[in-house]
Amino acid sequence: MVWEYSEKTKQLFMDAVHGKPGTHLGEIEDPDGLGEHGSITCGDAMRFTFRVERHPTDPTKDVITAARYLTFGCTSAIAASEALCALIEQGRYTPIEALKVTNQDIVDYLGGLPEQKIHCSVMGAEALEAAVFNWAQRRGVDLQELGVDIHPDEQEDGRVVCKCFSLTEPYLRRKIKELNLRTIPEVTNAVKAGGACMSCHHTPGGLQDLLDDIWGKDPMLLPLLPVRAMSGDAETAALPAGEPLGLGLSPYQFSKQVEKVIDGYARPQLNRDGGDVEIVDIKDNLVYCRFIGACAACAAAAQTLKLLIETPLKEHIDQRIRVIQV
Repeated sequence: MVWEYSEKTKQLFMDAVHGKPGTHLGEIEDPDGLGEHGSITCGDAMRFTFRVERHPTDPTKDVITAARYLTFGCTSAIAASEALCALIEQGRYTPIEALKVTNQDIVDYLGGLPEQKIHCSVMGAEALEAAVFNWAQRRGVDLQELGVDIHPDEQEDGRVVCKCFSLTEPYLRRKIKELNLRTIPEVTNAVKAGGACMSCHHTPGGLQDLLDDIWGKDPMLLPLLPVRAMSGDAETAALPAGEPLGLGLSPYQFSKQVEKVIDGYARPQLNRDGGDVEIVDIKDNLVYCRFIGACAACAAAAQTLKLLIETPLKEHIDQRIRVIQV
């Protein structure tokens, strides 16, 4: 699947991966607020940290002066995290004011996101909420007394509906209402629930039952039969013999697409630092690469391989691609 990203989304991603001054990829040491959302096991995860300028007498007047993130995810996850940090720093918000930044604000800042990638903006907003809760605990601020409810116990308390992504009923009910989600595909795009094995779609107490309970059952709606989900090991192992990659591309076409994406995304950034990458071999979904020039001895080679080469290949050709350094 080739995602259509805005130019701003692509530029933010490239700047972040390249470590351009003014970007926010990283972590604040001893932060005033720290929050996490998602899970490495489900493919998207974010850690959000911020530092405040402390008010001498009233902690609710603390002002966020710096925000940083670490994320394990795709182009849109990185760009959305950049957008979140920029919005907060530019606004000089207090932590409580920062909660007004919504996933829609992030999408608007990026100039739009594909529907299937909206969950990346939701992930940032949820990580921000967790960080503000952490700040409040450290500073002795009673959020409940201020009328702020950021649902700190939602994932711990409540029945798990989507086992693949460990999403509970209270969390899903809140997001369905907040984001006005009306169908299972909309829920999956927004929070990833039901996006893996899909067994929670129509099971009793599953996604469709939650939607019916919240919005009312549509008598004209017929149950959808789930298609075969991709194996959880698909990104870390070679494909079965004969299984096509990249929407049915031939091996030659697939290799040309790999070269095209690397030439358009990775190579210009590597060349700028006096380095380059060489494609050594391609076998099924495995792309073997070698860094050359200044990049050959780079201490951040593993991160560069993941963010600058593997992520664009997955985004533009096939999610099952795995890049291996040789």
